[in-house]
Amino acid sequence: MKATELREMSVGELEQKETDLRREFLNLRVQQATGEIVNPKRMGHVRRDIARILTVLREKAERNG
Repeated sequence: MKATELREMSVGELEQKETDLRREFLNLRVQQATGEIVNPKRMGHVRRDIARILTVLREKAERNG
């Protein structure tokens, strides 16, 4: 997911997306621990998407702060 796409989303949408990605990341960690993971690279992508969302949320908070 690109940062420009994230900047167009509302704060509520970003928070929901973060929750969904954190849940997905947890499931990927469980799959990795049990040896069932199909695409290990997905973990890195999800982690970076979470970081992007947190960055955009901070930017929005600073602008409105």
